[in-house]
Amino acid sequence: MYQPRRLLVSGIEFDMLFGPAYKGIPLAAAVAVELARLGRNVPYAYNRKEAKDHGEGGTLVGAPVAGRVLIVDDVISAGTSVRESIAMIEAAGGTPCAVAIALDRQEKATDQGRDAPWSAVQFVERKLGLRVAAIATLDDLLQYLQSNLDPALSAYVAPVAVYRQRYGV
Repeated sequence: MYQPRRLLVSGIEFDMLFGPAYKGIPLAAAVAVELARLGRNVPYAYNRKEAKDHGEGGTLVGAPVAGRVLIVDDVISAGTSVRESIAMIEAAGGTPCAVAIALDRQEKATDQGRDAPWSAVQFVERKLGLRVAAIATLDDLLQYLQSNLDPALSAYVAPVAVYRQRYGV
């Protein structure tokens, strides 16, 4: 099941989408389009890394940020993008409600320069208080690669397993 349908059955209540620059921008737009196709029309907004002083100006683009805002991004690494998004959403008058990501890399978070005993996703859920919904996890990817008979894909099993061993929680 892909992201928009997972969102609709997830129980996450949201009024709009927010795509952090840069990867979150097309993801939020694509999710908004697909949700509309499925009968749930929600507005979306995104941020610019640099404020414009002409045209519509500012750092936020799109619908006015309001209500319960779902952050849409590709992955969560250190949680920096999520923290920045929360600050922007709250400053604009919205309430961050959850984060939707394409892949949970199940990667160790860092705390004061050291590996933490929790993942970056767990950090967002526990420390920032936002639920995180992922389409897939690194374990899902590894299982898919291991079960696939395509030799081109099976070549990635060992590197992904090494990555999981090194960085995984």
